[in-house]
Amino acid sequence: MQLPRMERRPELDGLRGLFLVWMTLTHLPTRFSDFVNQPIGFVSAAEGFVFISALLVGRIYVRDSIEDAPGMRARIWCRSLKIYGYHLAMLAFLFTVAAGFALHTHKAAISNLLTFYLAHPLVAIVGSVLLLYCPPLLDILPMYVTFLFLTPLLLSAAVRWGWMRILLFSGLVWVLAQYGLRDLVHNWIVALTHLQIPLQETGAFNLFAWQAVWVAGLWVGAQSATGAPAFEKLPGWVAAASAACCLFFVGIRHGWLGPHLTQQALGLQLDKWQLGPMRVVNLVTFSVVFYWMRRHWLRFVAREPFLTLGKASLRVFCAHVFFVLVGLGLLYRDVGQEVDGEIEQLHWPASIALLVVTFAGLMLVAIVEARKVRAERHKRKTAAERLLPVPGQEKPMTCL
Repeated sequence: MQLPRMERRPELDGLRGLFLVWMTLTHLPTRFSDFVNQPIGFVSAAEGFVFISALLVGRIYVRDSIEDAPGMRARIWCRSLKIYGYHLAMLAFLFTVAAGFALHTHKAAISNLLTFYLAHPLVAIVGSVLLLYCPPLLDILPMYVTFLFLTPLLLSAAVRWGWMRILLFSGLVWVLAQYGLRDLVHNWIVALTHLQIPLQETGAFNLFAWQAVWVAGLWVGAQSATGAPAFEKLPGWVAAASAACCLFFVGIRHGWLGPHLTQQALGLQLDKWQLGPMRVVNLVTFSVVFYWMRRHWLRFVAREPFLTLGKASLRVFCAHVFFVLVGLGLLYRDVGQEVDGEIEQLHWPASIALLVVTFAGLMLVAIVEARKVRAERHKRKTAAERLLPVPGQEKPMTCL
């Protein structure tokens, strides 16, 4: 099978960088989180980050799945192991430095993240190593590791049977997730491992629902890499209908459509972690509108600082968790204190200072990573050039 030449798409890195900025603004305990938390309907940075990450994996590795399946599996599993190592490092920081700070200062915002660990440290440590216990803020990387580990099987199956069967199976798993598949699997794992980890401590994301976002991203990325676009040119009426649907969900999100069409009234239908049916409709229609207007959006994201942040997404994501923990440590409430039922946030001067320090730190991390990558590429290029014979001279007997 003759595949087209792979082209670099910097706008994909830019999109990933945009989602990291969006995610950081949402997670930081500042006043700005109120404005960026799902402002355009029931679409968040998490869905975009997972989808774009899967799309990039599909674009990069679909060729290898056809030409060198064993090599593809080795490279993806090596990448998965690397991300798993980052996750363990973050857990170590959370269970030592962050937990020690929370116990010493009695800061409720951090203690609440570690309730299960503080009560059952041994079970929490073993469970976290097995990706069963996932504290808040540290539950997206375990999902990423799991999906990436299973990706070689999905790519190989797609090469053998086609994407239609993969998509249908993924849709079936999503349907089962809406009817308690996660609970059944959790009970089975608890019985097998004897690790009494409550379901709510296994992470907010329902993996059996969110796998649909990952599989969809793989499919779109693989199709684009093989020269068979996942979507043909969309008719104008489809884009118009999708835009109207998006406006409908924006109205629900902000409570403009009456008491029966609110996020609270619709409940699980719009649930983010369960990826409810109405939320999926919102995601699909939003994606259609974004695809229709992609020329305008991509010009916006294919620039700095999004490009640099997106290229170093793994380290930037880990750094953003660190700064979120710093922000939580700056909150004023101690354990046992009440704040009149409201979510505690930093006041404006502290919020602005935290934002400046956070994004300066994230850019520094991304720039250092970019320089490291460039240095490694230059080193490999220099080594390769040294192996090339000089015109007019005999090829040396040994390679240095």
